[in-house]
Amino acid sequence: MGTAGPRPPVPAGRLDAVDSDPRNPYTAAGVDTAAGDLAVELMKSAVRSTHGPQVLGGVGGFAGLFDASALRTYTAPLLATSTDGVGTKVAIAQAIDLHHTIGRDLVGMVVDDIVVVGATPLFMTDYIACGKVVPERIADIVRGIAEGCAETGTALVGGETAEHPGLLGIDEYDVAGAATGVVEADAVLGAERVRPGDTVLALAASGLHSNGYSLVRRVLSDAGLTYRDHADDLGATWGEALLEPTRLYTRPLLGLIERLDHGIHALSHVTGGGIAANLARVLPPGTWVEVDRATWSPAPVFRVLAGLGGLELEQTEGTWNLGIGFLAVVATEQAGAAGAALAEAGIETWQVGTVGDGPPPAGDWTQGAKGVDGGAARLVGTYTQ
Repeated sequence: MGTAGPRPPVPAGRLDAVDSDPRNPYTAAGVDTAAGDLAVELMKSAVRSTHGPQVLGGVGGFAGLFDASALRTYTAPLLATSTDGVGTKVAIAQAIDLHHTIGRDLVGMVVDDIVVVGATPLFMTDYIACGKVVPERIADIVRGIAEGCAETGTALVGGETAEHPGLLGIDEYDVAGAATGVVEADAVLGAERVRPGDTVLALAASGLHSNGYSLVRRVLSDAGLTYRDHADDLGATWGEALLEPTRLYTRPLLGLIERLDHGIHALSHVTGGGIAANLARVLPPGTWVEVDRATWSPAPVFRVLAGLGGLELEQTEGTWNLGIGFLAVVATEQAGAAGAALAEAGIETWQVGTVGDGPPPAGDWTQGAKGVDGGAARLVGTYTQ
């Protein structure tokens, strides 16, 4: 963690306790390596809390080391990897100076993508680019990442904090991460397992998660609202409501996969592109699903934002998750058991559709998405009030 390469430890405390030599030409150019070292010191304990015996070498090396000996117990282990960021949600965190939830969002975007194929996450790395290293701020972000990693059983084995003066403003930053997991070759989830008649379950989201924030920011800007203004219908300031952390589905879904013994056929993480596009990606060609809007009522945050922007909820379906964080395609005879197991884990579920076979009914459909030649999906009906 920190700027590139290992550095000697510095005492925890305020930045002004660190010797930042103004005669150093790199400091004069706007890059403070001492601040980077202090940020590393402040985040060390949080990072170490995610380490099990598989992590070797601790914090501060050029590369993280992870003992992969356990993979020898697999018959045909496949490594799964994913990389992502949090998008423009970080602009809201910066605006109200609240940074500890962004790291959890990053874990949700990265690690939960690995679970889609049925993989168990092993380790993650992060990258933070900022205009100026403020050690306490960087430590807050990384603590959030570490908390998310601990909740998902993922080791945080390394990362980088890069100071980019002149490219980013003093209070600006962006975050990204990458994770690796493992799945047995004959246990990979996906379109190949989906069958006509399968049940499609929706798993409730905690809120907007980490997608569609460019539209959110535009709606508030056009309405003349700031993130510190109180949103009466949401019981919080706009900034607080919009920074609601992403729900992490990793452990509940991995437990469900094991519990149902091949009953889960495919999973879809509802992120960029919305409900229909992400569902279509995990359906085989020649199948289709109509997602019934009448099976749920989108949370107030979606309704209030749509109203402020003069939009119908249907107009936002390709941008916001509208209350569905994941979709699970399940063998129909095990759908009840799946819902019960997820309820035990604190996740509300409901059936939104059934996998159909052959040519879909007439109308507008999303066919595959993001380069995947998948099935077809669309939303039908009217949302419950």
